[in-house]
Amino acid sequence: MTDAPLDVVGIGNAIVDVLAQADDEFLATHNLPKGGMTLIDESQAAALYEKMGPGIECSGGSAANTVAGIAALGGRAAFVGKVRDDPLGQVFVHDLRAIGIEFDTRPAEKGVSTARCLVLVTPDAQRTMSTFLGASVALGPDDVDEGQVARAQVTYLEGYLWDLAQAKDAFRKAMKVAHEAGRKIALTLSDAFCVDRYRREFIDLAQHQIDILFANEVEITSLYQTADFDAALQQVRGHCEVAVLTRGDKGSVIVSGDEVHIIDPEPLPNLVDTTGAGDLYAAGFLSGLTQGRTLHECGRMGSIAAAEVISHFGARPEADLKALISDKLGN
Repeated sequence: MTDAPLDVVGIGNAIVDVLAQADDEFLATHNLPKGGMTLIDESQAAALYEKMGPGIECSGGSAANTVAGIAALGGRAAFVGKVRDDPLGQVFVHDLRAIGIEFDTRPAEKGVSTARCLVLVTPDAQRTMSTFLGASVALGPDDVDEGQVARAQVTYLEGYLWDLAQAKDAFRKAMKVAHEAGRKIALTLSDAFCVDRYRREFIDLAQHQIDILFANEVEITSLYQTADFDAALQQVRGHCEVAVLTRGDKGSVIVSGDEVHIIDPEPLPNLVDTTGAGDLYAAGFLSGLTQGRTLHECGRMGSIAAAEVISHFGARPEADLKALISDKLGN
């Protein structure tokens, strides 16, 4: 354990991703909502895996992808998430530590296996996810290291975990510790279906606990039950210090009090796989924020990082993100 300061600590599901190509007919045959995330059990995961085409396996999970992006940008990051002491769990731990991320959460010694997410990528680059949460559901407040949270400028919370009672307790502990230490709390809404389940709780969090809220256009309009993006924007701007709203090929909008920053999308010569776009946008944004950059620069960094990750398969960067952003921003 070290006392060195951290830029970001992420708390989320520790998941190994399996990515494969599929067509719309495959999704329809298996009743998978295109572009969404469906929770499945271990037997369903095994059955779907058998029917998928050739896949690429890599460590994933939304918040874990974000901290991996922060590390790629030269930031100091940590991750809190639960794996089982099995081969997939060992792969997950190794992958994070190998890129310099602090990961000290004790693995579960019994129970279900390490979580996995089966990601089906259609020709239009949309990703449809079927997730077996496995050992990640065992995450609880005892896994949150108070000292680690207090050392981090920002604690980044993955909305998917709000499904689990003990994970909610872990989030509440992290919020309390961070705010008592004068630090920031960020939350990503993760998924429109997640928003539908916890709308009132998420709005309450945005009003009272969250400093930085990340959401895509579907999630933010769902949160405020409106089809009008601008109406949702006006509501969220009074609920948290900073709202970071991504809009796919329309770019993104960042609001903070009276400030509104419209960020154009980065030019993209080759769209391959949208997996991890929001995760890497958050990585770029938070990297900029912890470096003391302006909100507009933070948005540019997020857009550049997102564009890189959707230009290839997988949710982790392949290019030198630090050099790429330095080249594009000129500093």
